[in-house]
Amino acid sequence: MTRKILLPTDFSSNAVRAINYALELYKDESCVFYLLNVFSVSSNVMDSLINMEPGSELYETAKSNSEIGLSNVLNTVAFGENGNPKHSFQTISTFNSPLEAIKQVVEKNDIELIVMGTKGETKSRTSIFGSVAVNVMEKARNCPVIVVPELAKLQLPKEIVFPTSYKTHFKKRELHFLIDIAQKCKASIKVLHVANEEILNEEQFNGKKLLAEYFEGVNHSFHFLSHNSVPAAINCFGCPSTSVAALVLRTVQLRRYAAHQCWVV
Repeated sequence: MTRKILLPTDFSSNAVRAINYALELYKDESCVFYLLNVFSVSSNVMDSLINMEPGSELYETAKSNSEIGLSNVLNTVAFGENGNPKHSFQTISTFNSPLEAIKQVVEKNDIELIVMGTKGETKSRTSIFGSVAVNVMEKARNCPVIVVPELAKLQLPKEIVFPTSYKTHFKKRELHFLIDIAQKCKASIKVLHVANEEILNEEQFNGKKLLAEYFEGVNHSFHFLSHNSVPAAINCFGCPSTSVAALVLRTVQLRRYAAHQCWVV
């Protein structure tokens, strides 16, 4: 089966790193990678929509720059020395907001995974992931997202840390990509429960039991850390956010971040 994977790019070094991460992760599988660049003339999308129309000099210049950038990326990943015969590529240049463009491409092309770069060095969650990445994580429904920080290691994961409150009862299909990556990379899954106390209520106990059933056949273990902050707990657990990639399993509010995000290290 050929996978369909979306790779949004703004031609930054971080975007290139995310593309390389995806190519390495799926180097042994048949994949169609969709390289997407969204262009505008202003960081304010409404300003761009008002001031730039197809046929105008601003529009045509921005579109040309976008297409040239995509061509350069394509030449590097598809025809460079590291080209993979199992991989094919399609380029998409569009004038839109990044989020809407991504949602449209996902729906139109039946995309099953998004891999994108993000920047940030502060402790702010938005800064860690970048505003575009946060929007995609929250609102790109029905499609898992892997976000690759600027300093993420370009290597297959040996461990996958899965923070959870045990309050969300996942369906097995929602954990498909997590289990798939673990099996593909022969990585262990470390289920991390972050809370003020270790005692579980009945709902959490059942949630933990369900995860144990889903992860049967995969090397996994359960861990507890007493902490008020999930990102800080992950750091304590040995997974600094600047050296890992985050796999978002489904769309949630960021306040429920702990239950739906895992880290591959």
